[in-house]
Amino acid sequence: MHASDGYAIGGFLWRNPAPGAGKQPVVIINAATSVTCGYYTRFAAFLCEQGFDVLTYDYRGIGLSRPRSLRRFPASWIDWGKLDFEAVLLHAKGSFPGQPIDVVAHSIGGFIIGFAPSNHLIRRIVTMGAQHAYWRDYAPRSRYRMLVKWHLVMPLLTAVVGYFPGRILGWLEDTPSGVVRDWSRAQRRFEDGYRSLTGKHAEAKALMQQFSAVTAPTLALSVTDDDFGTVPAIERVLAYFTGSPATHLRISPESIAQAAIGHFAFFSGRHEKTLWPIPLEWLRHGRCPDDAPGTIVATGLRRAPWPEG
Repeated sequence: MHASDGYAIGGFLWRNPAPGAGKQPVVIINAATSVTCGYYTRFAAFLCEQGFDVLTYDYRGIGLSRPRSLRRFPASWIDWGKLDFEAVLLHAKGSFPGQPIDVVAHSIGGFIIGFAPSNHLIRRIVTMGAQHAYWRDYAPRSRYRMLVKWHLVMPLLTAVVGYFPGRILGWLEDTPSGVVRDWSRAQRRFEDGYRSLTGKHAEAKALMQQFSAVTAPTLALSVTDDDFGTVPAIERVLAYFTGSPATHLRISPESIAQAAIGHFAFFSGRHEKTLWPIPLEWLRHGRCPDDAPGTIVATGLRRAPWPEG
């Protein structure tokens, strides 16, 4: 598939072969920053086994959507939502006519939903650890270590190399410089960073108003040992989606007899029996299971805790 600017987006499709298929929802999986769509293969296969069609894809600059050279490749978080996710949404609408479109989103994948002009097409959303990397929202126990790693070392290496060489360091995938800029300069209000970079105040306001077009009910999942996905971080992102009724379920590793879950392990196959039934119930029926591990932190419509401007 291709984005509106002609850029080719690579990914995978799991097609449900069951008799009568064609009316079931199609689920799009939005990845975390610099994580290839292959990481979500087992979860995608699980959803397909449960009766869904599933689309996974890589954002521009990552995995199957990586160009020949990443040096100075300008892809940003906004591009990932406004162009790449938008392309996948339109592909789902055209290739699966009449089927509801749902989204499961990990980390930044939950935030960039707001940038897509066609985000009103989404029926239901499940996010896991969705936040936009504002450093003061990081868990206090790791805040300053993460500040040095992601907001000082990462942009410095990117300035030298022309992209972030994450793969050789074992820090996620190689990452485009524009994404590194967005991450390392993230502010309390995402739009403030965009304004300071471009000087386009009206454009920044219009960009963020796109978030209110999302009316799909959202199940926001977070875990207590995720240093990125703290309660303030999750609620900060949810506050942008003022048209989406949201339920925030916070899960501890102890509630499923595990030592750790963290920011990534939710999508590990070892949690198929304990954690995956939670998004499955939401995608099927729009509700959180009564026996779900964890605690409901908040539910209902959000109002942005800051004035517009």
